[in-house]
Amino acid sequence: MSRGGEMVYIPDDSDFSSFRDQCESLEGWHCRYNKAGVTVWSQGQEESCTVQKIKTRISCKDVPAETLYDVLHDTRYRKKWDSNMIETYDIGRLTVNADVGYYSWKCPSPLKNRDFVTLRSWLPLGNDYMIINYSVKHPKYPPRKDFVRAVSLQTGYLIKANGDGACILYYLTQVDPRGSLPKWVVNRVSQFVAPKAMKKIYKAGLKYPEWKRRHDPEYKPWVYPEQNTLPSVSLAELSVQHADSLENIDETGLSEEHLSTSDHEA
Repeated sequence: MSRGGEMVYIPDDSDFSSFRDQCESLEGWHCRYNKAGVTVWSQGQEESCTVQKIKTRISCKDVPAETLYDVLHDTRYRKKWDSNMIETYDIGRLTVNADVGYYSWKCPSPLKNRDFVTLRSWLPLGNDYMIINYSVKHPKYPPRKDFVRAVSLQTGYLIKANGDGACILYYLTQVDPRGSLPKWVVNRVSQFVAPKAMKKIYKAGLKYPEWKRRHDPEYKPWVYPEQNTLPSVSLAELSVQHADSLENIDETGLSEEHLSTSDHEA
């Protein structure tokens, strides 16, 4: 997602517009799953030696767009619904609508657990909302020996208001999990992991208003920047995380069956 592949930058309006277009366009996308209000598309060949882009769409009745936007921002609430998460926290802020954060998640045996450091940016547009990220390197958060550092080439959400008190959620991702997994295994597994992940977010949206009412209801630094107490991070401290610069961990003992039991949501 980074321009020229080398410079770390904060996405601007044209990047968000391009992301929205990718979410809403069907051209070049192949439908892989369509059931119970959830659709999954992929772009690129499943048997390819590169990781595909995966796009998922779910209709969320009884969940307003702004509620789902809060759910996806609220790291405290994430512990309640993301059973694969090990740890997540914000590292520092870049601007009023961009920060750097850390996320780690459990992988099924015999895989090693994965983690990310990403630059995240968000944009409310009327009744619609977008959150996008890509992987960066931060000198104080290098790869850890107990995790495989994965790479988000581009990941994001588009939340579109859909009538009174409902919304449509798009999730688009292209992630290289590193290790020595064959890319076709990653591509295939991603397609049937995605629907589970989207249903989790939908259920989390239904339960969030009650949870938030009891947990610091006025605290929303993603909506009210003056509440943000994170230390400032300079773009100069960051560099783009390239997949080919990371160590390849041998996971040849992995079978597709092992992976298919995972319901990871990145």
